[in-house]
Amino acid sequence: MGDTATAVDIVGALLKEWKTGVDAHKPEMVAALFTEGALFQGLQPYSVGRDGVARYYASQPHGMRVTYDILEARLLGNSAALGYVQAQFAFENRPAVALLIGVVATHTDGRWQIAYYQVSPPPLGASKPA
Repeated sequence: MGDTATAVDIVGALLKEWKTGVDAHKPEMVAALFTEGALFQGLQPYSVGRDGVARYYASQPHGMRVTYDILEARLLGNSAALGYVQAQFAFENRPAVALLIGVVATHTDGRWQIAYYQVSPPPLGASKPA
């Protein structure tokens, strides 16, 4: 992404690759999108680094698929972007799960990577920002 990249461009490109890896159940592909020291909080205890990301996605059931919408995105300077995402994780043998995801992407070594990822359930009854 060049100098004119928007936060939506940056976060969107990363999440497109993330979705591809999640849908294909390729934990190492997903982990490669994260920085080496990424802070990752899924629905299990948090981890730091790509190995934790790979372990988390390896533990997810085969057939899990994700769809998402970027609700908000902001540039945090020239080398960081913030994204707030609504995601729906679908499974073959159980109900889908709706989650909110916050991500911070950083630009280092000529590429954008996810440095921070945190999942939370949506607040009860919430459908729009306050």
